[in-house]
Amino acid sequence: MKFILYTALLLATTVASAQTTRVVQNLRLWPEVQGEVALKNGDYLLLTLRGERTQADASSYQPPRHLGFDAGQVRVGYEHFWNANWSWGATARFNGGSGQLQTGSIAGETFTPELLLRHRAPIFGGITFGQRLGVERIFPTTSYVGGSGPGSQTWTRLRVDLEKIVSFSGEAAGLALRPRLSYEAGTHLRFQKDANDQDERTIQYTSLRAEVGVRLSPAIDLTPWFAYQTGYLETLPQYDRNGVQTSGGKLNIVYPTLGLEARFTILPTGGKADRQQLPTQH
Repeated sequence: MKFILYTALLLATTVASAQTTRVVQNLRLWPEVQGEVALKNGDYLLLTLRGERTQADASSYQPPRHLGFDAGQVRVGYEHFWNANWSWGATARFNGGSGQLQTGSIAGETFTPELLLRHRAPIFGGITFGQRLGVERIFPTTSYVGGSGPGSQTWTRLRVDLEKIVSFSGEAAGLALRPRLSYEAGTHLRFQKDANDQDERTIQYTSLRAEVGVRLSPAIDLTPWFAYQTGYLETLPQYDRNGVQTSGGKLNIVYPTLGLEARFTILPTGGKADRQQLPTQH
Protein backbone atom coordinates (compact mmCIF):
# COMPACT_ATOMS: atom_id res chain seq x y z
CA MET A 1 0.00 0.00 0.00
CA LYS A 2 2.79 2.45 0.86
CA PHE A 3 4.47 1.77 -2.49
CA ILE A 4 1.36 2.83 -4.42
CA LEU A 5 0.97 5.99 -2.30
CA TYR A 6 4.62 6.98 -2.79
CA THR A 7 4.23 6.41 -6.53
CA ALA A 8 1.21 8.73 -6.62
CA LEU A 9 3.14 11.47 -4.82
CA LEU A 10 6.05 11.07 -7.24
CA LEU A 11 3.74 11.36 -10.25
CA ALA A 12 2.14 14.51 -8.85
CA THR A 13 5.55 16.06 -8.18
CA THR A 14 6.77 15.24 -11.70
CA VAL A 15 3.78 16.94 -13.31
CA ALA A 16 3.84 20.00 -11.06
CA SER A 17 7.58 20.64 -11.50
CA ALA A 18 7.51 20.97 -15.29
CA GLN A 19 7.57 24.45 -16.90
CA THR A 20 4.62 24.41 -19.28
CA THR A 21 1.98 26.42 -21.11
CA ARG A 22 -1.47 26.00 -19.56
CA VAL A 23 -4.69 26.32 -21.57
CA VAL A 24 -8.15 26.02 -19.95
CA GLN A 25 -10.97 24.71 -22.16
CA ASN A 26 -14.72 25.24 -21.89
CA LEU A 27 -16.75 23.43 -19.24
CA ARG A 28 -17.74 19.85 -20.03
CA LEU A 29 -20.88 18.10 -18.75
CA TRP A 30 -20.79 14.34 -18.00
CA PRO A 31 -24.12 12.87 -16.81
CA GLU A 32 -24.02 9.12 -16.16
CA VAL A 33 -26.52 6.39 -15.29
CA GLN A 34 -25.22 3.26 -13.53
CA GLY A 35 -26.84 -0.10 -12.99
CA GLU A 36 -25.19 -2.33 -10.36
CA VAL A 37 -26.16 -5.92 -9.63
CA ALA A 38 -24.98 -7.05 -6.20
CA LEU A 39 -24.16 -10.75 -6.04
CA LYS A 40 -24.79 -12.87 -2.93
CA ASN A 41 -21.07 -13.17 -2.12
CA GLY A 42 -20.59 -9.38 -2.07
CA ASP A 43 -19.19 -9.04 -5.62
CA TYR A 44 -20.98 -6.92 -8.19
CA LEU A 45 -21.69 -6.52 -11.90
CA LEU A 46 -21.80 -3.03 -13.41
CA LEU A 47 -23.25 -1.32 -16.50
CA THR A 48 -22.86 2.44 -17.07
CA LEU A 49 -24.04 4.83 -19.78
CA ARG A 50 -22.43 8.27 -19.95
CA GLY A 51 -23.05 11.30 -22.16
CA GLU A 52 -20.39 13.97 -22.79
CA ARG A 53 -21.19 17.54 -23.81
CA THR A 54 -18.82 20.53 -24.14
CA GLN A 55 -20.20 24.01 -23.61
CA ALA A 56 -19.19 25.67 -26.91
CA ASP A 57 -18.58 29.38 -27.52
CA ALA A 58 -21.32 31.17 -29.44
CA SER A 59 -18.97 31.79 -32.38
CA SER A 60 -18.04 28.10 -32.72
CA TYR A 61 -21.32 26.44 -31.75
CA GLN A 62 -22.11 23.13 -33.39
CA PRO A 63 -25.25 21.12 -32.57
CA PRO A 64 -24.63 17.91 -30.57
CA ARG A 65 -24.56 14.74 -32.64
CA HIS A 66 -25.75 11.90 -30.39
CA LEU A 67 -28.98 12.35 -28.40
CA GLY A 68 -27.90 15.81 -27.30
CA PHE A 69 -24.26 14.83 -26.60
CA ASP A 70 -20.96 15.29 -28.43
CA ALA A 71 -19.68 11.90 -27.29
CA GLY A 72 -20.53 9.02 -24.98
CA GLN A 73 -19.29 5.94 -23.18
CA VAL A 74 -20.69 2.49 -22.39
CA ARG A 75 -18.90 0.45 -19.73
CA VAL A 76 -19.38 -2.99 -18.18
CA GLY A 77 -17.47 -4.35 -15.20
CA TYR A 78 -17.11 -7.05 -12.56
CA GLU A 79 -15.32 -6.82 -9.20
CA HIS A 80 -14.48 -9.55 -6.69
CA PHE A 81 -13.63 -8.83 -3.03
CA TRP A 82 -10.96 -11.00 -1.45
CA ASN A 83 -11.64 -9.42 1.96
CA ALA A 84 -12.73 -6.12 3.49
CA ASN A 85 -9.67 -4.31 2.10
CA TRP A 86 -8.63 -5.89 -1.20
CA SER A 87 -10.46 -6.53 -4.46
CA TRP A 88 -9.73 -7.07 -8.13
CA GLY A 89 -11.84 -6.72 -11.24
CA ALA A 90 -12.15 -6.25 -14.96
CA THR A 91 -13.91 -3.62 -17.05
CA ALA A 92 -14.50 -2.96 -20.74
CA ARG A 93 -15.61 0.37 -22.17
CA PHE A 94 -16.57 1.69 -25.57
CA ASN A 95 -16.00 5.40 -26.27
CA GLY A 96 -17.75 7.03 -29.20
CA GLY A 97 -17.60 10.57 -30.58
CA SER A 98 -15.04 13.33 -30.05
CA GLY A 99 -14.53 13.40 -26.27
CA GLN A 100 -11.45 11.19 -25.95
CA LEU A 101 -9.29 12.84 -23.28
CA GLN A 102 -8.91 9.66 -21.21
CA THR A 103 -7.80 7.62 -24.22
CA GLY A 104 -4.69 9.69 -24.72
CA SER A 105 -3.69 10.58 -28.27
CA ILE A 106 -6.22 8.24 -29.92
CA ALA A 107 -9.25 10.12 -31.26
CA GLY A 108 -12.50 8.67 -32.54
CA GLU A 109 -14.15 5.46 -31.36
CA THR A 110 -12.21 3.11 -29.08
CA PHE A 111 -12.69 -0.17 -27.22
CA THR A 112 -10.75 -0.56 -23.97
CA PRO A 113 -10.53 -3.67 -21.75
CA GLU A 114 -8.95 -3.21 -18.31
CA LEU A 115 -7.73 -5.18 -15.30
CA LEU A 116 -7.72 -3.45 -11.91
CA LEU A 117 -6.50 -3.94 -8.35
CA ARG A 118 -8.07 -1.99 -5.46
CA HIS A 119 -7.24 -1.44 -1.80
CA ARG A 120 -9.44 0.42 0.72
CA ALA A 121 -8.91 0.79 4.46
CA PRO A 122 -9.96 3.16 7.29
CA ILE A 123 -7.24 5.50 8.51
CA PHE A 124 -8.64 7.97 11.11
CA GLY A 125 -11.82 9.82 12.02
CA GLY A 126 -14.00 7.55 9.93
CA ILE A 127 -12.08 8.43 6.75
CA THR A 128 -11.36 5.67 4.23
CA PHE A 129 -8.21 5.79 2.10
CA GLY A 130 -8.50 4.07 -1.26
CA GLN A 131 -6.08 3.11 -4.03
CA ARG A 132 -6.93 1.80 -7.49
CA LEU A 133 -4.34 0.59 -10.01
CA GLY A 134 -5.51 -0.29 -13.52
CA VAL A 135 -3.82 -1.54 -16.70
CA GLU A 136 -5.73 -1.23 -19.96
CA ARG A 137 -5.35 -1.73 -23.70
CA ILE A 138 -6.93 0.86 -26.02
CA PHE A 139 -8.03 -0.42 -29.43
CA PRO A 140 -9.16 2.13 -32.06
CA THR A 141 -12.33 1.03 -33.86
CA THR A 142 -12.69 4.01 -36.21
CA SER A 143 -12.10 3.36 -39.91
CA TYR A 144 -9.61 5.73 -41.55
CA VAL A 145 -9.24 6.72 -45.17
CA GLY A 146 -6.66 4.48 -46.84
CA GLY A 147 -6.72 2.06 -43.90
CA SER A 148 -4.12 4.00 -41.88
CA GLY A 149 -4.56 5.29 -38.36
CA PRO A 150 -3.18 5.08 -34.82
CA GLY A 151 -2.33 1.69 -33.39
CA SER A 152 -3.44 0.29 -30.07
CA GLN A 153 -1.91 1.59 -26.82
CA THR A 154 -1.31 0.22 -23.32
CA TRP A 155 -2.02 2.58 -20.43
CA THR A 156 -1.72 2.34 -16.67
CA ARG A 157 -3.73 4.49 -14.28
CA LEU A 158 -3.33 5.05 -10.54
CA ARG A 159 -6.03 6.70 -8.42
CA VAL A 160 -5.98 7.56 -4.72
CA ASP A 161 -8.91 8.94 -2.74
CA LEU A 162 -10.18 9.96 0.68
CA GLU A 163 -13.83 9.37 1.61
CA LYS A 164 -16.04 9.73 4.67
CA ILE A 165 -19.60 8.45 5.11
CA VAL A 166 -21.88 10.72 7.18
CA SER A 167 -25.03 8.80 8.15
CA PHE A 168 -28.28 10.58 9.08
CA SER A 169 -30.58 7.62 9.67
CA GLY A 170 -28.57 5.63 12.20
CA GLU A 171 -28.77 2.62 9.88
CA ALA A 172 -25.78 1.23 7.97
CA ALA A 173 -27.60 1.44 4.63
CA GLY A 174 -29.84 4.47 5.29
CA LEU A 175 -29.68 8.10 4.19
CA ALA A 176 -26.07 9.33 4.12
CA LEU A 177 -23.64 11.75 2.51
CA ARG A 178 -20.32 10.54 1.06
CA PRO A 179 -17.90 13.50 0.64
CA ARG A 180 -14.87 12.36 -1.33
CA LEU A 181 -11.69 13.71 -2.94
CA SER A 182 -9.74 11.73 -5.55
CA TYR A 183 -6.61 12.19 -7.68
CA GLU A 184 -5.78 10.04 -10.71
CA ALA A 185 -2.72 9.94 -12.97
CA GLY A 186 -2.37 7.98 -16.21
CA THR A 187 0.52 7.24 -18.54
CA HIS A 188 1.01 5.56 -21.90
CA LEU A 189 3.31 2.55 -21.50
CA ARG A 190 5.90 2.29 -24.27
CA PHE A 191 8.37 -0.53 -23.61
CA GLN A 192 10.38 0.32 -26.72
CA LYS A 193 10.37 3.72 -28.46
CA ASP A 194 10.96 3.77 -32.21
CA ALA A 195 13.05 6.51 -33.77
CA ASN A 196 10.03 8.11 -35.46
CA ASP A 197 7.76 8.01 -32.37
CA GLN A 198 6.79 11.43 -31.08
CA ASP A 199 8.00 12.56 -27.67
CA GLU A 200 5.61 12.13 -24.75
CA ARG A 201 5.45 13.48 -21.23
CA THR A 202 6.05 11.14 -18.29
CA ILE A 203 2.39 11.60 -17.31
CA GLN A 204 -0.21 12.24 -20.03
CA TYR A 205 -3.38 12.58 -17.94
CA THR A 206 -4.47 13.62 -14.44
CA SER A 207 -7.82 14.22 -12.77
CA LEU A 208 -8.47 16.00 -9.48
CA ARG A 209 -12.10 15.37 -8.51
CA ALA A 210 -14.29 16.50 -5.59
CA GLU A 211 -17.75 15.08 -4.97
CA VAL A 212 -20.53 14.72 -2.42
CA GLY A 213 -22.39 11.46 -2.91
CA VAL A 214 -25.95 11.23 -1.61
CA ARG A 215 -27.13 7.74 -0.60
CA LEU A 216 -30.91 7.96 -0.64
CA SER A 217 -31.42 4.24 0.08
CA PRO A 218 -29.52 0.95 -0.31
CA ALA A 219 -30.62 0.95 -3.96
CA ILE A 220 -30.28 4.59 -5.06
CA ASP A 221 -27.25 6.91 -5.04
CA LEU A 222 -26.78 10.37 -6.57
CA THR A 223 -23.28 11.86 -6.88
CA PRO A 224 -22.69 15.40 -8.18
CA TRP A 225 -19.00 16.06 -8.80
CA PHE A 226 -16.52 18.55 -10.28
CA ALA A 227 -13.08 17.77 -11.66
CA TYR A 228 -10.10 19.36 -13.31
CA GLN A 229 -9.00 16.84 -15.93
CA THR A 230 -5.69 17.66 -17.62
CA GLY A 231 -3.96 16.32 -20.72
CA TYR A 232 -0.17 16.73 -20.84
CA LEU A 233 1.27 17.08 -24.35
CA GLU A 234 4.71 17.44 -25.89
CA THR A 235 4.26 19.58 -29.01
CA LEU A 236 6.77 20.43 -31.72
CA PRO A 237 8.70 23.57 -30.68
CA GLN A 238 8.85 26.55 -33.06
CA TYR A 239 11.81 28.97 -33.14
CA ASP A 240 12.46 32.42 -34.59
CA ARG A 241 15.44 33.38 -36.72
CA ASN A 242 17.54 33.96 -33.58
CA GLY A 243 16.91 30.48 -32.25
CA VAL A 244 14.50 31.64 -29.55
CA GLN A 245 11.54 29.33 -28.98
CA THR A 246 8.29 31.13 -29.76
CA SER A 247 5.71 28.35 -29.37
CA GLY A 248 5.31 24.61 -28.88
CA GLY A 249 6.99 22.50 -26.24
CA LYS A 250 5.18 21.28 -23.13
CA LEU A 251 1.45 22.01 -23.11
CA ASN A 252 -1.12 21.36 -20.35
CA ILE A 253 -4.74 21.37 -21.55
CA VAL A 254 -7.20 21.65 -18.64
CA TYR A 255 -10.79 20.41 -19.01
CA PRO A 256 -13.09 21.59 -16.18
CA THR A 257 -15.78 18.91 -15.94
CA LEU A 258 -19.09 18.87 -14.09
CA GLY A 259 -20.79 15.51 -13.66
CA LEU A 260 -23.76 13.79 -12.08
CA GLU A 261 -23.83 10.02 -11.50
CA ALA A 262 -27.08 8.22 -10.69
CA ARG A 263 -26.64 4.62 -9.50
CA PHE A 264 -29.42 2.05 -9.16
CA THR A 265 -28.49 -1.14 -7.31
CA ILE A 266 -30.28 -4.47 -7.49
CA LEU A 267 -29.82 -6.28 -4.17
CA PRO A 268 -30.32 -10.06 -3.97
CA THR A 269 -32.39 -11.76 -1.29
CA GLY A 270 -30.15 -13.29 1.34
CA GLY A 271 -27.07 -11.42 0.14
CA LYS A 272 -23.93 -10.72 2.15
CA ALA A 273 -24.90 -8.67 5.21
CA ASP A 274 -21.68 -6.61 5.35
CA ARG A 275 -21.44 -6.00 1.59
CA GLN A 276 -19.07 -3.14 0.71
CA GLN A 277 -20.58 -0.64 -1.73
CA LEU A 278 -17.96 1.41 -3.54
CA PRO A 279 -18.28 5.09 -4.51
CA THR A 280 -19.95 5.78 -7.85
CA GLN A 281 -16.54 6.54 -9.39
CA HIS A 282 -15.68 2.89 -9.81
